[in-house]
Amino acid sequence: MLKTDFKEILNSQLFKTVGETADELGLETYAIGGFVRDHLLDRKRKNTDIDFVVLGSGIKLAQEVQKKLPKATKVQVFKTYGTAMLKWEDISLEFVGARKESYTSESRNPEVTEGSLEDDQNRRDFTINAMAIRLNKETYGTLLDPFNGLADLEKGILRTPLEPGITYSDDPLRMLRAVRFASQLGFIIEKKSLDAIKEHADRISIITKERCVEEINKIMLCDQPSFGFLLLDEVNLLPLLLPELVDLKGIEEVEGQTHKDNFHHTFEVVDNICRTTDDLWLRWAALLHDIGKAPTKRFHKKNGWTFHGHEFVGAKMVYKLFKRMKLPLNDKMKFVQKMVLMSSRPIVIAEDLVTDSAIRRLVFDAGENINDLITLCEADITTKNPKRFERYHNNFKVVRKKIEEVEERDHIRNFQPPVSGEQIMESFGLGPSKAIGQIKEAIKEAILEGIIPNEKEAALELMKAEGKKLGLKLIEK
Repeated sequence: MLKTDFKEILNSQLFKTVGETADELGLETYAIGGFVRDHLLDRKRKNTDIDFVVLGSGIKLAQEVQKKLPKATKVQVFKTYGTAMLKWEDISLEFVGARKESYTSESRNPEVTEGSLEDDQNRRDFTINAMAIRLNKETYGTLLDPFNGLADLEKGILRTPLEPGITYSDDPLRMLRAVRFASQLGFIIEKKSLDAIKEHADRISIITKERCVEEINKIMLCDQPSFGFLLLDEVNLLPLLLPELVDLKGIEEVEGQTHKDNFHHTFEVVDNICRTTDDLWLRWAALLHDIGKAPTKRFHKKNGWTFHGHEFVGAKMVYKLFKRMKLPLNDKMKFVQKMVLMSSRPIVIAEDLVTDSAIRRLVFDAGENINDLITLCEADITTKNPKRFERYHNNFKVVRKKIEEVEERDHIRNFQPPVSGEQIMESFGLGPSKAIGQIKEAIKEAILEGIIPNEKEAALELMKAEGKKLGLKLIEK
């Protein structure tokens, strides 16, 4: 049921101020685009962006509105496109003069000329984003819907205002936006649009990787990202953006032995993890956790299908993918790498008898990310066998409990050795050397194996014993 009553927003300070200022300046003005769409859908998310289209100078209107809205930020002006932006109460307001656009085949950046409201609505990506609300006094609150966007909202359809081939070829980013809106809203892309996206998929190459990633991240943050990624694959965009995922497709059979389809398994894992976390980078880890399986897949007569070292190979592939797609090469990338590299470790522990030693090593290696790692591994359980599914999840409950017990007792998370390298050197009167490293490693191993507690006194005693083995002389104090 669409919310066609605009009374609440039209009575707000913001819209009254914009409308009154527009009348004072003699400028025909409309609220347009995503804000109107989301109001009609009664989406619960907070609107943080509102677009206003002006027949005349959007810059002039923005400057005058800024003077009247208390605590509004300074107006940012972009003269090339005739736009101006300001912030008020955490809402971004963009004012743009109604315009026509013409494109060249090499760029999505159009030549812009002044136009009518009709011209401006024609250039919109989808009918549901082309609806406008009049803000001038005489027809205040009138909805203008030249392409039946209201009907498309009712039916849950994404359709372009003009011929879809032109719309997508002119600005190929709209192809990604179509998939993203379909994912966010649960809409269907109508057939002509779907066919046009398939036909013009190669045009995505003129879009910057940063723009593409922005849309992919929005798909990733949907409730069910698999919907968007499978749609990207259907319209031939996924192979051009994330070929590492496409390489996971298919089930091979040799001598009657098959392996699971790691392509569809991956999206099951992503959907699973989205039920427990909104963390974008943990979702990326879920998406990429098996990418090393394509290059490491082997068939052996004795063992069947194997993917030896796929975690290590996958972690290296994460760096290459992040670099290619202009994703951040910082701690976020390192986190995803770490999750991919360690993605099988808890599963192995959960399948075996859980020892304190194995838990200590797991917590030591995962550090502060241990809970994220277990969450990823729980999402990785996609078996359709109910008994096996329950057994795996129960095993992970045991692992989580063991982690709490071991951590409370041994304080392994973010482990710092009780005796530092400097203390060892001082105790034996040595500088940096192989022997000092051997003693440090012996102390760490003894703590992780549970031979000694994670305490200074016990570590000092072991230090002395290890030094003696290496023929080092302790300096008495």
